[in-house]
Amino acid sequence: LEFDLATNLVGQPLVRQQVMKGVREFLEDPNPVKPLVMSFHGSTGTGKTYVSSMLIRYLFQRGLQSPYVHHFSPIVHFPHAEQIEQYKESLKRWIQGNLTNCGRSAFLFDEMDKMHPGLIDVIIPFLGPSWVVYGTNYRKAIFIFISNAGGEQINNVTLALWRDRKDREEISLQDLEPAISKAVFENPESGFWKSGIINEHLIDFVVPFLPLKHHHVKQCVVSELVQQGLEVRPSVVQEVADSIPYFPEEEKLFSSTGCKTVASRISFFF
Repeated sequence: LEFDLATNLVGQPLVRQQVMKGVREFLEDPNPVKPLVMSFHGSTGTGKTYVSSMLIRYLFQRGLQSPYVHHFSPIVHFPHAEQIEQYKESLKRWIQGNLTNCGRSAFLFDEMDKMHPGLIDVIIPFLGPSWVVYGTNYRKAIFIFISNAGGEQINNVTLALWRDRKDREEISLQDLEPAISKAVFENPESGFWKSGIINEHLIDFVVPFLPLKHHHVKQCVVSELVQQGLEVRPSVVQEVADSIPYFPEEEKLFSSTGCKTVASRISFFF
């Protein structure tokens, strides 16, 4: 996993550091005091889904297809606000039942920024440092929250530090945490709004994904060409990277869509 992150995850030094620290400490402990809870934040195309699926691939033989991996999307699984009480009960039963089957289960919650406030609090009993909840030992489980919330703030802090001539590799978690906290945990639109998960400090690792620069996008283009079995032509790499919108308007420093549209854009050149 560490090698794969270092080789294939583009432009995210903090992510590599935080994810490896969290996973290594957790898996090396035969009796963890609580489940591993990580929250991924950043704008579109910066690698949040990529990293979570990579992590799951190394932990479970069948990756995301494993019966012990459970993936939730608010739009798919919890679409109607008026049914929130029903969703709460279903979610609690689902997690409880699956942890009874396998204490090493993983639960991924996508698009937390679109989750109904209050819904996620139903899983609080499964996240804390108790021995047993609802008759189930659940301390070896992994919970990953994925959210675009905080992405704009991470981008703004990264841009401000760049203007202060601070190298991207020098950005620390401490530089970003206040901005993420304000955007994610104090935002009435967020699934974490007034959540006990935050108040009780149940998230072990907040993982910020930085905006990607032009040379990072070029690396993504090369990787995608190799993956599709296509010839890596420098002219194509340059053209694909140049075709993506960048911000801010004057400097055109960071990709507006990260690497998300790279694969679809490559098809225009072959």
